Amino acid sequence: MNQTHISSAFDRDLEAIQALVMKMGGQVEAAILDAATSLATRDEELALRVREADKQIDMLEDRVNEEAARLVALRAPIASDMRTVLSVIKISANLERIGDYAKNLAKRTGVLLDLPPVEGAPQSIKRMAREVERMLHDALDAYIQRDAAAALDVRNRDADIDQMYNALFREFLTFMMEDPRNITACMHLHFIAKNIERMGDHVTSIADQVIYSVTGELPEQARPKSDITSVARVDT
Repeated sequence: MNQTHISSAFDRDLEAIQALVMKMGGQVEAAILDAATSLATRDEELALRVREADKQIDMLEDRVNEEAARLVALRAPIASDMRTVLSVIKISANLERIGDYAKNLAKRTGVLLDLPPVEGAPQSIKRMAREVERMLHDALDAYIQRDAAAALDVRNRDADIDQMYNALFREFLTFMMEDPRNITACMHLHFIAKNIERMGDHVTSIADQVIYSVTGELPEQARPKSDITSVARVDT
């Protein structure tokens, strides 16, 4: 088999893997929005569907990893192509983690149904989740278009998520100080907000991989975090 045929076969295999990643991305986007909606509308059935759908996201990541390993074994890609394959694997891993956070959000929705509602908080969380979903959509578009500039824009937008999280954190503290009966619900809502902030971090990692795939270099510096609780991460 000559080099042209090898290159063509590699491209076909890579496109198939990228299609899996985009399918996975679409399911993760839906999970983010559905989880936030289930919280805002107190819809326990929707929350349960989000939790069940996470299994499909996990299965897609497994398929991406299997197909990527097969591609490397069969096609022996050159350095630049290997970089693309590694980026695909890392992007799918970040998508899987975002899906886990959406599942965690849905789990806490069920708990919150048994507690008094905190006025306005679910809607604020939904707005934050929607912004993360938009970032993810744009990051995946940047990947398909091989647009490093668009990926950099997504990366910079994570600061907006940090600011939204900070505002919610202060709001929850105020609610708890004003009425101790709000403490339990606000603690759960804080965990949810923190999970969404972590989703934004993983979207930023996806944007980094897009930049790496296109330019061959990761951004020189990690984006400074501006969330006021970044020292004590909450990964649930």
